[in-house]
Amino acid sequence: MLTLRRVMRPAGRFRAISSRYVQMPALMVWRSARFYSESPLDEPRESDEVDLCIVGGGPAGLAAAIRFKQLDNEAGGERRVIVLEKGGDMGAHTLSGAVLEPRALDELLPDWREDMPEMTTLVESEGMKFLTEKLALPVPEPPQMVNKNKNYIVSLSAVVRWLAEKAEAVGVEVYPGFSVSELVYNDDGSVKGIATRDQGIGKDGKPKDSFARGMEFHAPITLLAEGCHGSLSKQAIAKYDLRKDADPQTYGLGLKEVWEVKPENFKKGYVGHHVGYPLDPSTYGGGFQYHFGENLVSVGLVVGLDYANPYISPYNEFQRMKHHPYYADVLEGGTCIAYGARALNEGGWQSIPKLVFPGGGLIGCSAGFLNVPKIKGTHTAMKSGMLAAEAAFKSLESGDRSEFERYDANLRESWVGKELYEIRNVRPSFHSPLKLWGGLAYSGLDTLILRGRTPWTFHHPETDAGSTQPATDFSPIDYPKPDGKLSFDILTSVSRTGTYHDDDEPCHLRVPNQDLEAHCEKSWPVYKGIEQRFCPAGVYEYLEDDAGKVEFKINSQNCIHCKTCDIKVPAQDITWTVPEGGDGPKYSIT
Repeated sequence: MLTLRRVMRPAGRFRAISSRYVQMPALMVWRSARFYSESPLDEPRESDEVDLCIVGGGPAGLAAAIRFKQLDNEAGGERRVIVLEKGGDMGAHTLSGAVLEPRALDELLPDWREDMPEMTTLVESEGMKFLTEKLALPVPEPPQMVNKNKNYIVSLSAVVRWLAEKAEAVGVEVYPGFSVSELVYNDDGSVKGIATRDQGIGKDGKPKDSFARGMEFHAPITLLAEGCHGSLSKQAIAKYDLRKDADPQTYGLGLKEVWEVKPENFKKGYVGHHVGYPLDPSTYGGGFQYHFGENLVSVGLVVGLDYANPYISPYNEFQRMKHHPYYADVLEGGTCIAYGARALNEGGWQSIPKLVFPGGGLIGCSAGFLNVPKIKGTHTAMKSGMLAAEAAFKSLESGDRSEFERYDANLRESWVGKELYEIRNVRPSFHSPLKLWGGLAYSGLDTLILRGRTPWTFHHPETDAGSTQPATDFSPIDYPKPDGKLSFDILTSVSRTGTYHDDDEPCHLRVPNQDLEAHCEKSWPVYKGIEQRFCPAGVYEYLEDDAGKVEFKINSQNCIHCKTCDIKVPAQDITWTVPEGGDGPKYSIT
């Protein structure tokens, strides 16, 4: 029988690989064997054996793959490492600010500056502002946020493409376009590996002519590098109770546009951050503008998802923000060329779960290593992948599984752990009764003077979903209409993401029994349509007819995979699952 190892060996550059075509030889095998079952959905999957299986082709996953193969190549081995990425191209689903601290990259690829990713720009100047409705007031910059002459403004999508090329160069098998939908278990309950999603299933749940059964990859160690709030990571955390000794994870929603601005408005290498307007003092968040490449400006807003008011729309807050002179003076006369949004981990040290489970581990944003005061997490994510790879290699070489279990302790004892422990109280301090003012006061004291040297640790009181209050406690917010120049309607923005989902595939946004009416009856009376306001892509709608009957609708084709719905919906009855491989946004310069 034809094996997956033969089917899936790389054939040229990773971007030439597409699940829809790579699976065709396997499809012929399955069709010839359908006498084994009445339904092709019940057919056994083809399986392949690898030494290290990594789910997710972002910075953490690729750093882990590169580090493992570096060690393997030094030892003269031929261990197989596979990276499976749901985006159609490497970097297609990668979104970030992004200012890159190169510490982990310096360790992984010391000569990287001789062949840098495209558009990489050294930070030359920076500033921190407090915005009122009209003014931009300078405020002291915490030492953690200093970037000048040491950090780089990057397109994280471009960095990922570059890392994927480096990974292939050392022998890693990199496959975009494969959605991993299941963990596969051994009889003892440990993780045996993963299974990719079946392809070619219609909305009715029945196989189409293009149907191809998913594939399994079995490995002694599986690393989950899915990014923030990954679907498999969520399952593993629950199954193995990895949050037993950790606070709930808390999140922010980052919204971002890339603009090509007029040359006279461009200040190459400038990094600007702000707090204050347009967010009210009860809502955590802040904005940024990064000038990089040639006349490109990345502008964005991060909104903490622990806000209470269900009438808040992070998307509309972002659109309103750009009309402030601090941003408008840069963007006016320019052209918006890209948009994206993504949830990010904000819980920090207190919310890091146990990182190792039987048969695998969590790396990168699957666990949550964002340094909130720095507004950076790529360097910590990459380092976590490197540490996990080193532990995995030692484990496989020695045959001692306890070697991999050291990854958790190694991470906490590393510079990543020290960095996150030092700022552990900054984000939770905004939960005080003084809200923004209390958080700013404590954060200034902690980052400038105490530097984390305190005997106490603040904790996150509840989940972001649990922090949401009924609509009756608030008044609706009347957001200004977009002008089509600086601000845009949500569907125009979604069109800039390159998002695609097949119309004829099952909805990957799941509510119990797909009973939208039941969800509507539970959510609408209390929260008055919070889903259509927290979603940055117009996926959710509440439609009211002339008789006052309200209908809940899911436009899954718009989904840009930000995961906000899974995090913020108060009833916690929307589950984000992977669509077909290659579906979703197609970020290129974000």
